[in-house]
Amino acid sequence: MSLSEDVRGELAAIEPRRACCRLAELSAIARTAGSIHLRGAGKMALHLEVSSHGVARRAFSLLRAYGVSCEIRTFRQHAFAQATRFQLHLEDEGRAFQVLNEAGVLGAGLAPVDRPPRRIVASSCCRAAYLRGAFLGAGSVTGPREAHFELRTSDGEGARFLAGLASADGLSLAVAERRGQGLAYAKAGETIAELLAFMGAQDAALRLGESAVVAATRARANRLANADHANIARASRAADAQLRAIERLRRDGRLDEVSPEIREMAELRARYPTLSLRELAGRARPPATKAAAQRRLAKLQRLAEL
Repeated sequence: MSLSEDVRGELAAIEPRRACCRLAELSAIARTAGSIHLRGAGKMALHLEVSSHGVARRAFSLLRAYGVSCEIRTFRQHAFAQATRFQLHLEDEGRAFQVLNEAGVLGAGLAPVDRPPRRIVASSCCRAAYLRGAFLGAGSVTGPREAHFELRTSDGEGARFLAGLASADGLSLAVAERRGQGLAYAKAGETIAELLAFMGAQDAALRLGESAVVAATRARANRLANADHANIARASRAADAQLRAIERLRRDGRLDEVSPEIREMAELRARYPTLSLRELAGRARPPATKAAAQRRLAKLQRLAEL
C-alpha cells in the first residue's frame, strides 16, 4: 500500500467533533473532487469522484449527517492500472444544494463560487479540516525518500487559497500550475510531516519524521566516515613522504648533521610509521607539540630535497 493510501485511510477515519470542522471538510471534498452536471430543464446534479472506498464512505457519512441522500457507484479506469474509482451522485433536490450553499461551494444563485467564504475557514481547526478534505479529494504524498506532498485544484487560484490556509498556521506550501491545474505542494520531509500532523494523520507524520531522522543520521555518519577516510589517506601519504626523506638523508650520511630535536623526530617516525603527528610529539623527550613535530618533519623533507 502506498503512503498516499495510508494517509487517506488515516484521514478518512477521523470524525470531526465540531460542526464547523465537518462543514469545512465537506466543502473541501466537494470543491476538489466534485463536478456539476447540467441535466436539462434547469436541473443539475453533483458528482463527487474519489479514489478510495474509505474516502467515499467518509463523504457519504458527511452528506448523510446533513440530511443529503446520495448514491455510491464504482467504475474502473481505462488508463494506467485500471484502478477502481468511486462516485457519489447527488441528484437535483433542494436539501443537497442548500448544504452546498452552506458549505460555500455554491453561491446564492446556486452557481459555483471561486473560493469558500471566510466563515468556513475562520479558525485553525477548520483550516485543518479543510486541508484534510482537500487531501481526501485530490491529494497525494510520497516518501520518505524523495518526499513530495501535493494538493491538486482546478486552477492556480485554488492552489493559492490552500497555500494561504497553510500559511495562516505557520506551514509552507509552494504553488504551481500544470496542464491547467493548480498545485499546492511541499518537498521538505520535515514540512510534509508537519502538514500531515496538522491535518490529523499523526501516525503517517511520525513514520515520515522518523525516516527523515534516520536518513539524516545515516548521511551524517557517511560524511564523517568519508572525512575520516580522507584524513587517514592524507596522513598516510604524508608519513610515506617523510619516511622516504629520512631514508634519503640516512643513505647520504646527512642525518647525523641535523639538530638533535630533528634527528629524534626522524627516529620516532622511522620506528612508528603509522602514528599521528600528535602521538609522535607525545613520545619526544621532552614531549613536543603537534605543530613542533610537523615543523621538524617538514624541515627533514626540505633537507632531503637539497
